[in-house]
Amino acid sequence: MLPAPVPFLRHAALAEAVSWLMLLGIAMPLKYLLHQPAAVKITGALHGFLFMVFCIALLRVLRQAHWPFMRCLLIFAASFIPLLPFFLDRRMKDWENR
Repeated sequence: MLPAPVPFLRHAALAEAVSWLMLLGIAMPLKYLLHQPAAVKITGALHGFLFMVFCIALLRVLRQAHWPFMRCLLIFAASFIPLLPFFLDRRMKDWENR
């Protein structure tokens, strides 16, 4: 049985945002400053997987929770800007409660 679509999306968005910050803030400096390319390889693979989970969760919310397309597009666009998903989480919680 699958979890409810909106809470799952919120968790997926936060996990994806954390992995994005880890990739930008930890793995990339390790690769370019300390010449440790494995950090990007591992973190990048994790981030890619979590991004796919996030996209699937967003499609579930669009179809099952019937959120407006523009709202889902906003959430998708926010995933590309570091830290923005953390601020958007409160708004998603409000939307979930409606």
